[in-house]
Amino acid sequence: MSKRPELNPADPFKKALAEATKTLAEDGDLTVTFSVDPPGMSKDGIRLPQVSRRMTRDEVLLARGTADGFALRRRYHDAATHARYQPQGPMARDLYEAMETARCEALGARDMPGTAVNIDARIAQEADRKGYAHLKEAADAPLPLAAGYLVRTLATGRPLPRGADRVLALWRAVLDAQAGGTLQGLDAALADQAAFARLTRRVIEDLGFGDQLGDDPDRPDEDSDETSATDADDSPDQTGDDRQDGDEGDDRDDRDATQDDPTKAQVAMDEAADMDKADDAEMAEAEAPFEPPPPPPHSEADPGYKVFLTAFDEEVRAEDLAEPAELERLRAYLDQQLEPVKGAVGRLANRLQRRLQAQQARSWLFDLEEGYLDAGRLARVVANPTTPLSFKMEKDTEFRDTVVTLLLDNSGSMRGRPISIAAICADVLARTLERCQVKVEVLGFTTRAWKGGQSREKWLAAGRPQQPGRLNDLRHIVYKPADAPWRRVRDNLGLMMKEGLLKENIDGEALEWAHRRLTRRPEARKILMVISDGAPVDDSTLSVNPANYLEKHLRDVIAMIERRKLVELIAIGIGHDVTRYYARAVTITDAEQLAGAMTEQLAALFEADPRARAKVLGLRRVAAGR
Repeated sequence: MSKRPELNPADPFKKALAEATKTLAEDGDLTVTFSVDPPGMSKDGIRLPQVSRRMTRDEVLLARGTADGFALRRRYHDAATHARYQPQGPMARDLYEAMETARCEALGARDMPGTAVNIDARIAQEADRKGYAHLKEAADAPLPLAAGYLVRTLATGRPLPRGADRVLALWRAVLDAQAGGTLQGLDAALADQAAFARLTRRVIEDLGFGDQLGDDPDRPDEDSDETSATDADDSPDQTGDDRQDGDEGDDRDDRDATQDDPTKAQVAMDEAADMDKADDAEMAEAEAPFEPPPPPPHSEADPGYKVFLTAFDEEVRAEDLAEPAELERLRAYLDQQLEPVKGAVGRLANRLQRRLQAQQARSWLFDLEEGYLDAGRLARVVANPTTPLSFKMEKDTEFRDTVVTLLLDNSGSMRGRPISIAAICADVLARTLERCQVKVEVLGFTTRAWKGGQSREKWLAAGRPQQPGRLNDLRHIVYKPADAPWRRVRDNLGLMMKEGLLKENIDGEALEWAHRRLTRRPEARKILMVISDGAPVDDSTLSVNPANYLEKHLRDVIAMIERRKLVELIAIGIGHDVTRYYARAVTITDAEQLAGAMTEQLAALFEADPRARAKVLGLRRVAAGR
């Protein structure tokens, strides 16, 4: 008998969501698909985010919110009207798109409040993924996004999710001051797309982008007016001809008089100059048009670091790069490959766990002047009433409020034994630290393509401009978020065994990305461990930039992290010396030594004795036979 295929638990949910989306969009022929590719909508269908077999709460809410947003746009949006009023300039077009999307979703929230909850969840996830809650300056927040959020808030009265409210707060004063009067007519125009498009164009003009609007589609055709004027001039109207001749004669007399009298000519020139000065003064006194802030630099560590194009970069969860069944197969392959070294790695992990748990055991400070009354020393007070009472206080352990990030190099040079050892060590250490109540995040970094990908294609199409900066598409992978239990994501590390995943490595931007994620964490102590096999290498970037372009950026990022001291940074190099980059680093000559190096480094970070800690962390190289 043939074995029945296992039912995917997510299939019923996907089917129900697809039908609900069609109903909401009022389009029974709509095609709804789920994919790891970015969500999108075409003429015939909608592409939604993939939902895995685990059907996590975040996945379900993101799929629902994305589906509702696309369905409401399909229901309330008319493409012809949209195209008629669409501006020409890039910033004006982005503002126009964001406000129209907000209009459609606000109409849905008014008629069907359940959609508002789903869309809020989608907005919250996007804000969290992009770190909007931690923005400090308006220049870091997209103005079109803020304008869309303001339309949503004014139309529905709903508060924005955390992060999104920060984007609006940074721009609210500017939007209210320059476009607040125009937005008072929002309610009256919301249900009429043409009226709302006209209102949006006025808002864009209020914000100082009127030069990007193009022609007004509601203005009468000037050609017909010119034709009418020409017909009137050609008509045999004797009175008009006489008046025209008379006017020309008067003008001619004035010119002749001015030419005959030099004094009058000088007076006329002085008056013209005074009028020009008055016009300049009026322009200076008038309020200068609002100019958009300059784009933020691509790197906090080095404002001069350039990136040609970020549109094709991605930060992606491991489960979105492979189907659950494939992840399970890859994980089984990883376990099978590493069976011979699992015992040694496990023993090292147990040693680390014992050391951490020994420090975590309750310990007390005695003979204090305040704290908890020490009952064990009450006998002394009874024997001698003049003896003062003794108090005790529990010692704080050093790592109760700690998060550790493991940043793994996923470049092609790690292929084979090194990436397998790195994956299994990350697995064991994450489980070990989780038992000790230390949160762990596992990240990876590579590129989406060899030799540049779509960024390079755009660069070639643009005529090969000089010094383009980084010229490849980044891929930053989240294997395990810090708050996710390990049992739910253990299969994700199997993704490193997938053929074609490991490509090139741009370490500086990956390190800065991991540092940003860590600094947003609430834990008091933050540790970042980088596992790499050498210097950053990307052929596409280095072929059109200085040879040390990526290496210099990596050094600048490391210097920034060590200068700010928000994160404790250590590194382990596999087969290559990374001590020239990192102040606290270990270089191992064989991937088999990685487990020992990782456990020793982490144990040293939690070592109570500062001298013992310094002894291990000051180590620069692990001998080949160790």
